[in-house]
Amino acid sequence: MSQPIQAVPLLAQQLADYQRRWPAETDTVRSFLALLDDPQDPFLRERLEGHFTGAAWLVSADGSRILMTHHRKLERWLQLGGHADGDRDLAQVALKEAEEESGLPGLSVETGSIFDLDRHWIPERKEVPGHWHYDVRYVVRAGSDENYVVSDESHDLAWRRIDEVAQDSDESLSRMARKWLGATGAT
Repeated sequence: MSQPIQAVPLLAQQLADYQRRWPAETDTVRSFLALLDDPQDPFLRERLEGHFTGAAWLVSADGSRILMTHHRKLERWLQLGGHADGDRDLAQVALKEAEEESGLPGLSVETGSIFDLDRHWIPERKEVPGHWHYDVRYVVRAGSDENYVVSDESHDLAWRRIDEVAQDSDESLSRMARKWLGATGAT
């Protein structure tokens, strides 16, 4: 999929903005910028040294819950998201993945700014060796219809209270929940 030439500079600008908002995560941002500058296309899943993925912090209309997937391949409860597959607009990747994985109508990316960054290892599976995902996460807001449809990528989906996710043992999930609660003042 061909993308506007502005998409990569926009991601660099969003990463710089993220670093200003979260200075403690400077090392993480630097690793994402280094990947972005790599001459081998980091938006393709075939780049097994690591590649970008887009994810959705899919919040309910009232902002108190997130929709999580019990991921079929990873056997864990996670936020929705997936591979960019050449798409350089990771906010749109997050939105597309949220729509496909939830079946929810009326979803929208809340802002063009990055909500969270996470670099995590994906273990070897069948013929695909282990590799790094550079997950760029955006807030996606649900509309009034919260009746999801479980896709083939999930065992199940569930709405979870964000204040409970903040206590989760998964650092990535609890970090996003704490960020959300701090941003909304609902701590």
